[in-house]
Amino acid sequence: MAAESGKRKIRIKLSAQAEKYVRRDAPVEARRMAARGALPLEPVDLVTTLFVLSHDTESDVREAARASLVDLPPGVLGTVARGPAHGELLDYLAHLHREDSATCEEIALNPAVLDETLAYLASLPLRSVVDIISHNQERLRCGERIVESLGGNPLTGRAAIQRILSFLGSEAEGPVGQDEEEDLSEEAAQRAIAAMLGEDSTSIARLLASEKSAEDEKTELSLFAAIQNMNVMEKIKLARTGGKEARTLLLKDRNKIIAVSALQSPKITESEVIAIAQSRSVGEEILRLIQAGTRDESQDPSAPGREIPELPAGSGSAHSHEEPRCPHGNLHPCASNPDQEGSALIGRSGEARRRISRAPPG
Repeated sequence: MAAESGKRKIRIKLSAQAEKYVRRDAPVEARRMAARGALPLEPVDLVTTLFVLSHDTESDVREAARASLVDLPPGVLGTVARGPAHGELLDYLAHLHREDSATCEEIALNPAVLDETLAYLASLPLRSVVDIISHNQERLRCGERIVESLGGNPLTGRAAIQRILSFLGSEAEGPVGQDEEEDLSEEAAQRAIAAMLGEDSTSIARLLASEKSAEDEKTELSLFAAIQNMNVMEKIKLARTGGKEARTLLLKDRNKIIAVSALQSPKITESEVIAIAQSRSVGEEILRLIQAGTRDESQDPSAPGREIPELPAGSGSAHSHEEPRCPHGNLHPCASNPDQEGSALIGRSGEARRRISRAPPG
């Protein structure tokens, strides 16, 4: 059975009993009756029939079918959301029931869900759904739009960001060793960045790999334009391999995952972290991570520390103060202390972090 979803034509399988209600030659009265949902069909068959009728040529049939999909009994809706439903149907239900966290959770866990549906769900203000998607390692690795949505969602907390970056392979294991420093030399970084940007971008790649600041505003704008043309995965890679100017620009990115990946770069220096902590142009999540990191990495709590700017009372997202417990039990363990986990996100120059914490107030 062919049907249209948006501007795309899709093919949906229906039982012989269900197909008689949606065939092109089916009487309009039969389609109107079917659109009201009073059909002797199994849940997946019933909801798929209503989905097809919600794209009927008759406006009253479309409206009735859509109303029936909105008012589905919880038992029927839940069965379809976790059952062998068509990906386009799951996408349609995700949009219709976007305020129903239980349904959105079931759809997010359904193997048939489309990447674009997961990206949409990842943008919703539903903490449990964000947590489920941030555990889906396979989809995160190949779904750039999913990562982008999670990075822009205020409910994506520190533990989720760490998990995502770990899945994407950008989290370093412990302090950077000598061999890794050689791998992250400016020459190696320039080659990696040029491979992302293309053969005609040698000069831009050299500047993005350099540990020197941009010489003038024109150069900075050129680097900014080059970074804006990168996708999320490329920006995360640049955050790890790029130089000082690249990190400075990425730290201001609206996507928290990208900004945090720049903050945890093994190349980041003590002076950069101090400048970030005192900057007004970086996100509050970054400032919170620096505060958590300097607290947790200090070996002597009584030692005097450099003052890190305090966030104004009540600032930031109302949802970012606490990371939820993982709903998956032992299958996907989550950290119970988001501040402690947040400290692991700050760059891997651990000794530099400790020096900041112990430096006398200036």
